[in-house]
Order: sequence, then structure tokens, then C-alpha cells
Amino acid sequence: MLALGANQASPGGCRVDCNAMDVLVLIDKLDDLVHNAKAVPLTDQVRIDREEIYDILDQMRATIPEEIKQARWIVKERQEMLAEAKRECDRILGEAREQAVREASQTEIVKLAERQAGDIVDDARRQARETRLEMEDWADSILSTLEVNLDKFLVAVRRGRERLHERSQESVVAGVAAVESTNDDYPL
Repeated sequence: MLALGANQASPGGCRVDCNAMDVLVLIDKLDDLVHNAKAVPLTDQVRIDREEIYDILDQMRATIPEEIKQARWIVKERQEMLAEAKRECDRILGEAREQAVREASQTEIVKLAERQAGDIVDDARRQARETRLEMEDWADSILSTLEVNLDKFLVAVRRGRERLHERSQESVVAGVAAVESTNDDYPL
């Protein structure tokens, strides 16, 4: 049986603080539970406490949506940062245009202003592009981490199912061998 900790509730609710529990920790718990299960005497099967399995699965169900919600939040933050960078770019472009109009009365100043406006526009576009790329890299990194965690979860679940299937097959083979042995001892 899993021991209930201080931040765990009674059955029926989320038994562990879902925000604090990492999916990988839950996968490790599930793997340990299957791996360390007690053998059923005279069989190749093991006993697993159904409540422990359900408890871990409930915790996984509570934790995975939280990680997906975090990934959505990251995407939303990225979009807001890109929008802010675009607004800043537009503001800088507007300022550059206003400055160019003010200085248009003098020929030399006009040429200088056009160069400066072009530099400001280029700098603003460069900054906006860099900010956008950094935010996309950051969001991609978070989503990649989420993808890796979900892949590990699926691998652990498959591994657990394969172990249970192998144990079940071994039990069937052992049972057939025992029946054949008994039939050899008592010929018809």
C-alpha cells in the first residue's frame, strides 16, 4: 500500500498535490509497483494492489492536464510577447516616420533623417525578429520537454503491459507443463 503523506487527501479526491507531482515520478512509482509486486505462490503471477494502481493512475490523470495547461500558457505568453514586439516595432516605425516628416524641410537633414529612419526601422525589425525567434525557441523547448515526458509515460505503460503479458504467458506455459506431467504420471 502507498502511504498517504501530509498533502494527500482521503479517497475520492486528488490524493496528492497535483501541481507538485511530476509525471515521471508517477511513472517510476508505477514501474516499481509492478516490479516489486509479491509473487502468487505456485504461479508465475504477481499480486498488485488495485487501489495503488488506481491511485497512481488518478495522480497521472491529474498531473498530465496540468503540464498541458502549462504548455498552453507558454504558447499564449509567446503570442503576447510577439504582439508586444510588433506593437513596439510599429511604435518605433511611427516615431521614425514622424521624425522624417519634421526634418523634411532641409535637404541635408532629410537625407540624414532617412538614413536614421532606415537604421531605426532595420534595428526594430531585427529586434522584433530576434525576440520572435527567442520566444519560438523557448516555447519549442518547453513543448519538446512535454513531448519527451509523454513519450516516457507511454514507454513505461507499454513496458508494464508487456511484463504483465509475459508473466501471464509464462503462467499458461507452466500450467500446461504441469498438466502434461500429471498425465504422464497417470496414463489412461
